[in-house]
Amino acid sequence: MTAVAMRLAGGMAAMPALAGLAWGFAAAVIWGGYLAFARAGIVGGLAPLDFALLRYGTAALLVLPLLPRLGLRDLGGIGWRRGAVLALFAGPAFILLGTWGYRYAPLAHGAVVQPAVVTIATMLLAMLVLKERIALPRWAGVGIVVAGLALVSGAGMAGGEAWRGDLIFAAAGLLWALFTIAARRWRVDAWRATVAVALIGGAAAVPLWLVFGDAPRLAAQGGGVIATQALVQGALSGLLAVFAFGRAVTLLGPARAAMFPAMVPGLAVLAGIPVAGEWPEPVQWLGLATVLAGLPLAMGLVARRR
Repeated sequence: MTAVAMRLAGGMAAMPALAGLAWGFAAAVIWGGYLAFARAGIVGGLAPLDFALLRYGTAALLVLPLLPRLGLRDLGGIGWRRGAVLALFAGPAFILLGTWGYRYAPLAHGAVVQPAVVTIATMLLAMLVLKERIALPRWAGVGIVVAGLALVSGAGMAGGEAWRGDLIFAAAGLLWALFTIAARRWRVDAWRATVAVALIGGAAAVPLWLVFGDAPRLAAQGGGVIATQALVQGALSGLLAVFAFGRAVTLLGPARAAMFPAMVPGLAVLAGIPVAGEWPEPVQWLGLATVLAGLPLAMGLVARRR
């Protein structure tokens, strides 16, 4: 009986981890698609400010009916001050940087640099701010992942003005890492964090676009393109992915959840084939395989034998 009880307890203990993996993978899939659509949109004539409008304007409209239930006075218990900080990290500034970089660098660069910075910066901040202990084998896994990411970036990393885009992508990745750590430290519920970022982000993005945006250029994209980008950027990336990643952080911790952005390069490159028309080079396929090989070790899923 004792052995059976121990097995049942072990199985129940593993369920939150499995749920965390599922939420994190869902977020990674959505982010991979978001990067591919962002690249296609920039090439097609959309401006970074258009993406901010489509992402946070759409997300704000979707969550606005829920605000009375959460409570307007304290933003669902988060507080407007903390909500503003979360929106500062994961709001319009993040999407502006994440799309602006594509004016200088191709899809593979954005798909590599931004998630890599998220992964490494979150693990470092988890150690420094949250005092999490990260075992040496996990750092070895990070090294393997980074090596794979470098391969995915391709030989053009140092060519032309791509370095400008890489720096911009790195800044976007750092903002998301700060969002992850802030949400964890304040123990903010994933859904409430999502609503806060959507509402405050929308309140900032819409006026900015009305003042500085180009309505004729956006309208020239056509209703189909605008609706598709609103769905991908607003409903999926702006709401579902933020919530899913927040759940992964809650169930797994920020250091482990930081590995899901490392899955994004492969998913983005694959999504870029039909969406952006950019095929991976052979060295990039090798990099994707390297990333997948390092992920289990970096996430601590490979148990050390005694």
